[in-house]
Amino acid sequence: MFELTARDGRARAGRLRTPHGAVETPAFMPVGTAGAVKAVTPRELRAAGADIVLANTYHLHLRPGDELIARRGGLHRFMGWSGPILTDSGGYQVFSLAARRVIGEDGVRFRSHLDGSEHELTPETATDIQARLGSDIAMAFDECTSWPVPVDVARESMERTLRWARRSRARHAALSGSPRGAGAAMTTPGQLQFGIVQGGMYPELRERSARETVELGFHAYAIGGLSVGEPTPVMYDVAGITAPMLPSDRPRYLMGVGMPDDLVESVARGIDLFDCVLPTRNARNGQLFTRAGPLSIKAAAYAEDDRPVEAECACYTCTHFSRAYLRHLHVAKEMTGAVLNTVHNLHFYLDTMRRIRDAIQSGGFERFRQAFHYAYCRRQRPEAPEALTQQ
Repeated sequence: MFELTARDGRARAGRLRTPHGAVETPAFMPVGTAGAVKAVTPRELRAAGADIVLANTYHLHLRPGDELIARRGGLHRFMGWSGPILTDSGGYQVFSLAARRVIGEDGVRFRSHLDGSEHELTPETATDIQARLGSDIAMAFDECTSWPVPVDVARESMERTLRWARRSRARHAALSGSPRGAGAAMTTPGQLQFGIVQGGMYPELRERSARETVELGFHAYAIGGLSVGEPTPVMYDVAGITAPMLPSDRPRYLMGVGMPDDLVESVARGIDLFDCVLPTRNARNGQLFTRAGPLSIKAAAYAEDDRPVEAECACYTCTHFSRAYLRHLHVAKEMTGAVLNTVHNLHFYLDTMRRIRDAIQSGGFERFRQAFHYAYCRRQRPEAPEALTQQ
């Protein structure tokens, strides 16, 4: 399933094999919550360098329905994506839809954000839904807490996540290897299941969660409960403490992270997989990522700027269009602007991951890391330099 091809310090390069192809790691997964990465087609995703995408159990269960997708031949066929797909279990919605849900020992009852109808997700139903969808990687159902949270609340949540993990693993094991029929709760043969480590910002809770989750024998492991409002140094510390607690021969997935410099720093701490809505959401809001930092294309300074977003970028947007044109599209609220901005941002994220992999393979990751931070500024700049240093 997973082989490491190089190490450089704690940074790792590897290859994750799934039923729909291999993923070179470290890897970033564009987020297609409802079965589509906003503003781009699967062809554009491939052109940008995506190996794998993420979709969401909760949202697809509500609309159009996982049984409908199963009758259509599964999520890959339904959305026209032939590569690997990871499905989030809906555990994040336990956190993000707090006003619409009630948590119990059996699972979580939600009121739909679409029509107010009541639904329940349990470790078993979340596993069944992902089986019907036919994703390559299914996530165990978990509870994600906010920040800050008292240690007793974090402990209670972590212990519930462990109990749910046991049930998720047992359900997946019972389904594993069975053929997936239309409307049936049967997993695609070869579907992998990842367990999730919780515990808030408390190292002792993270250690127990990691130890007991690993004992359940998941195919790989994720670090959840970060990027929920905590300061960035705290996120780095918790990820850095938790990653070595996980098996070295399995992928390590840091959920919901993050900014470009977060990816670099998390790889330095031993993380292999990432997802985040930032490149697509920020693109629609007119923020473009460059090697020097974010660029706000709505700024008046770009009204007559004939340069591309980034001179060194090989994406379709940068090789065909000027900042002036992209600003015009954004100001005019033309949907083409969101498409072109998204193409660039996804290319930037995915190309950053390619550069990270190359640096690890060549033994130069630490040099890459320092050069990246020297050039990159998280603060949004009104003007980006005309030429940026090649890494």
